[in-house]
Amino acid sequence: MTDSELDLTAPTLAREDLLVLEDSRFTEGTVAVVTGAASGIGRATAVALAANGLTVVGADIDEDGLAETESIAADLDVAGTIESVPTDLADAADVKAMVAAAGEEGDIRYVANIAGLQHIDSIADFPVEKYDLIQDVMVRAPFLVSKYAIPEIRSTDDGVGAIANMSSAHGHYATRDKAPYITAKHAMTGLTRSIAAEGEGTLRSFSVSVGYVLTPLMVNQIEDTARERGISEQAVIEDVMLGQARTKDLMTPAEVANLFTFGLSSHGKHLNGADMLWDGGYTHTYE
Repeated sequence: MTDSELDLTAPTLAREDLLVLEDSRFTEGTVAVVTGAASGIGRATAVALAANGLTVVGADIDEDGLAETESIAADLDVAGTIESVPTDLADAADVKAMVAAAGEEGDIRYVANIAGLQHIDSIADFPVEKYDLIQDVMVRAPFLVSKYAIPEIRSTDDGVGAIANMSSAHGHYATRDKAPYITAKHAMTGLTRSIAAEGEGTLRSFSVSVGYVLTPLMVNQIEDTARERGISEQAVIEDVMLGQARTKDLMTPAEVANLFTFGLSSHGKHLNGADMLWDGGYTHTYE
């Protein structure tokens, strides 16, 4: 297949792709906060949780993308609702206001910290301002969302809830030219375990680690990696991304969203402080 034949378009969300579970807390009066809800995994997770009857507060700086997420949920006729709260996750005051707005929609019980960004460059050449932005959005913001959401979760009638953090196979190992991203994903392990340690058994925390997912972020990464390494986009997919994998497919956003749905539900009650590693065999089958 040539680069011109590559289809790097993220798949369309379909109702049949979304995991729907029976859970007594998956109701309209229960709120789930999802960051990065304007596209990719965040969008799919917002729609998936709304499909499970929850009121979802979607946070993202991209207002047009949030509106599109709401439109997708409406087209799929999901049982719950998505309420968009445009938020600059690099702004602490904005994050605090977003969580406060979420609390006005019902009982906050769930958080999915998913927002992320990527920049491909060597450590020596990496722009400091890009490093700072990645840490602000992918480390500081999840901490702040958790900081403000935890009192809300504890104020519910039983204090039961869960905070899920988007990690990555890159939260388990490192590859070249992604040092700030890899640093941020490793930080998610510490935050996840810290929340679980303070959760007193009723407030759980877990992370989700996957391999390569066909999202707009991933499309950009494929293009950047091809340019950085001087190879074709097809070679990036086959040799760089899937070369070490045992499962030779890119994941879809819906498949990742379903992991968040299961982990946040009562079916995941023993998932606490741990990582859900669905990486296609990258991490534990190194040759």
